[in-house]
Amino acid sequence: MQIKLVIFDLDGTLLNTLSDLAYSTNYALEKNGFPPHPIESYKCFVGNGINKLFERTLPDGQKTADNILKIRKTFLPYYDTHNTEYTEPYKGIPELLNTLQAEGIKMAVASNKYQQATEKLINRYFPEIKFIAVFGQREGVPVKPDPAVVHEIVSIAAIPAVNTLYVGDSGVDIQTASNSSVTSMGVTWGFRPRSELEAFGAVHIADSANQILRIITDSQYCAII
Repeated sequence: MQIKLVIFDLDGTLLNTLSDLAYSTNYALEKNGFPPHPIESYKCFVGNGINKLFERTLPDGQKTADNILKIRKTFLPYYDTHNTEYTEPYKGIPELLNTLQAEGIKMAVASNKYQQATEKLINRYFPEIKFIAVFGQREGVPVKPDPAVVHEIVSIAAIPAVNTLYVGDSGVDIQTASNSSVTSMGVTWGFRPRSELEAFGAVHIADSANQILRIITDSQYCAII
């Protein structure tokens, strides 16, 4: 299997966005009369889009559509202003992306973060990387683990699923890869534990950006011989 396309999740995979997400959600909760949560708790809240994030953070008995909408209306303008205060790339990620680009491997981003923020953060932290697609949560497109976004990227790249690697930090990402018939790789530096990646059947698990590169490089070598 020669890897020609790598699709990356964003939060917990390329960027550590946890603190900015947590502070912004806590701000929105408190502004609307709800209690905040410890930063570490957000590792279990994120991953399925912001509406699900707000549902998870609201108290039992308060998880209504109206309350989710209230939190969303407060959160969006605040997060749009404050989403780069603590966010940063994980160790080795900028170097990994630059190496893959130099090797001619196509790259894309598939996130459940809303589209505007996804584009902003990618442009802010990886301005020199020419991703073939940067997709967040968009109206009319189901969120991961639905395979729609991966199918769309594979079609844009004109590369078969068998030559595609999907890299993410959660069970949602591993499910997405499986549902899309692409090879999955879990990373252990993100928001979810290794045990979750194993439980969802990740084909590969990487503990560092260098391990991702090694697996991709090995795929190239194996294809040659």
